[in-house]
Amino acid sequence: MMIEITSLSPSQRGICPEELYFGETFSDHMFIQHFTLEHSWHNAVICPYQSLPLEPFAAFLHSNQKILEGLKAYRNVNGDINLFRPEDNVKRFNRSAKRMLMPEIDESLHLEAIKSLVYLDQDWVPDKQGAFLLIRQIMIAASTKLYHGSSRDYSHYIITRPAGSYFKGELIPISVFVADEYRRAVKDGNGEFKTGGSHMPSILNSEEVIQLGYSQVLLLDPVEGRYIENVGEINIYFVYEGKHVVTPVQNGNILPCIIHDSILKLAPALGYEISEQCLDIDDVLAGIDSGKITEAFGSGTAADILPVGKFEFKGKEYVINNNKTGDVARELYNELTGIQYGTREDKFGWVVPL
Repeated sequence: MMIEITSLSPSQRGICPEELYFGETFSDHMFIQHFTLEHSWHNAVICPYQSLPLEPFAAFLHSNQKILEGLKAYRNVNGDINLFRPEDNVKRFNRSAKRMLMPEIDESLHLEAIKSLVYLDQDWVPDKQGAFLLIRQIMIAASTKLYHGSSRDYSHYIITRPAGSYFKGELIPISVFVADEYRRAVKDGNGEFKTGGSHMPSILNSEEVIQLGYSQVLLLDPVEGRYIENVGEINIYFVYEGKHVVTPVQNGNILPCIIHDSILKLAPALGYEISEQCLDIDDVLAGIDSGKITEAFGSGTAADILPVGKFEFKGKEYVINNNKTGDVARELYNELTGIQYGTREDKFGWVVPL
């Protein structure tokens, strides 16, 4: 299937702003295609950014049958554009589609759509260290009849927006509230897939803990309320004695993040031991109190690496490394972003030049 491109004239196009915030400005164009049982995927187009025609009876509004993905495009040191592990991103999109009984998308077409859209809007890729073009992919159930089962019709679209660094200069540790009541997902549910429903509990928790002065919320397992899972949609890591990185084991509730997979491969290459384990919250907090745990950090698409300076659990605060960014988090951040922006060698073949 060919992708039809209808672009704005140069005089109609916007300008990437100098001051970049996280996700407040949208680029000029978008990709969209549609699926029906009769025609499969069809009408693949890149067109000017526009509102979607949305029927009040669109199935995803009633069943929440929706998936999403995100990756970033970077302006490297030579002025060219890099994508980071886009093949893995489109594979994970299809994995979520299969779980949600939605039609999978040809991976080569999906990748071509991403590349073509970014190429068309390449002037929106910021030329600043730490800034990037966020690429959001979404599929929604579009049938206008309410079925007991899966929708018959779907829309898949890709939109982009420039964004500034999550950090303004220095890596600043965040504070994390450990939720003692809320749970994000249950075993064999949708926790390891990027769906609309799996994001909502994180939003609820985050809004509440912000009022308490914390940046993020750490969620425990839904059965015993003992074992550490995600920090919102972010993977979490603890460093023991400055050299051994431990992260919760993928148990079916935790989203298998591409940045997380990159950390699992990158840490050993930098000389750190890394392992996935079941982490009891009481054991971890005791390790922070004793000094055995020397730092903590998270990872995700938005910020790559997020240092954690303190946790709060049941009214007690636990401070790590004097609320300062640790050496392990800093080295991983510098190496990972160096690969993305082309200042360090990509030994893993993760970067795809545009």
